[in-house]
Amino acid sequence: MVVNNILEALRDIGFSEYEARAYVSALQLKTATAYEIARDARIPTSKVYGTIERLREKKLVFETSRDGKKKYVPLAGDEFLARARSLSEKRFESLARDLKELPAGGDVSFIWNIDQYDALVEKSGRLVREAKETLLLSLWPEELEAIFDDLAAAERRGVRIALIHFGMRIGRKAGTMYPHPIEDTLYAERGGRGFTLVADSRVAVMGTMFGKGGVEGAWSANRGFVLLAEDYLKHDIYIMKIVNRFDRELIGRFGQNYALLRDVFRDREARKK
Repeated sequence: MVVNNILEALRDIGFSEYEARAYVSALQLKTATAYEIARDARIPTSKVYGTIERLREKKLVFETSRDGKKKYVPLAGDEFLARARSLSEKRFESLARDLKELPAGGDVSFIWNIDQYDALVEKSGRLVREAKETLLLSLWPEELEAIFDDLAAAERRGVRIALIHFGMRIGRKAGTMYPHPIEDTLYAERGGRGFTLVADSRVAVMGTMFGKGGVEGAWSANRGFVLLAEDYLKHDIYIMKIVNRFDRELIGRFGQNYALLRDVFRDREARKK
């Protein structure tokens, strides 16, 4: 399992399948001939020499001679990681400088779909880390836990936070938090957990996490998309303030879970007057 994880990670950063296998085998064998690497890594002998040569060009294996045989010694894993990390940081810094020098085009109002949970959490966490002034959120315990440290750090640097939370009793606090009183009803109606985030009135992320692990969502800096998400969050907060102060009266007039209030197609309570 560990080897499979390493192979997958190496492929993700640009290794070919054979290069990843050969390098991992070389690390395990310490010092080996091309034939030994081919056998251990399950690489055809017709391919192993070209593969090793590419690793030599990348300075990931080094040629030596022992007992009259040509053998190969791998660069240690921690040395490889340190070098790769350093090179990546330099490339990103250079790319960032060069991108800033490109002529600025017009704003592209595009809405990007999100269909993976990790992508939603990663994008949301990054927006929280980059926020400078305000954060508005509506979320459930799982997503709050995933980005809570980033929220706490944002609050420490002076970002104002307002947060509507569902289905939880909060032990930790970030910003002004508004508990939603009918989370079970909303979960049943939606079929999953809702998530909305607006950062600096500039970028918004919206999504729903369904029971079997599916995710449907989107993010955008499109002004209309952002305003829609921001207005939704602000109006939900307005309602939470009213509910927190007049819960008993609201239930008396509109029933449990404010059923009549939430019936947008009829205004039955008003006709009782």
